[in-house]
Amino acid sequence: MDTQMKKGVLEMCILYKLKDKELYGYELMKSIKHFFPDVYEGSIYTILRRLNSLGYTQITKKKSLNGPPRKYYSITQTGLNYLEQMLAEWKTIVKNVAELGINI
Repeated sequence: MDTQMKKGVLEMCILYKLKDKELYGYELMKSIKHFFPDVYEGSIYTILRRLNSLGYTQITKKKSLNGPPRKYYSITQTGLNYLEQMLAEWKTIVKNVAELGINI
């Protein structure tokens, strides 16, 4: 898959995972890697940092029983709006591809 396309899909998936509950970075990375095993772990953290710098997520540090505090990511209202836009665009792409007769 094209790198830019994969990056966009990963952004959408990360935000989607955060829409219902906050997750700490490693937990989120493991769940994404389950569906995208060929994605480098560092790429997921890079996307997380980018989403946070754009205001789509926020970080809360919480104590951990097993070491240093963990960074928990949650989606912001801006992130929810962006996710809704991405999902609408994704649905349009899938619909258009299907209308071309490409079975996916």
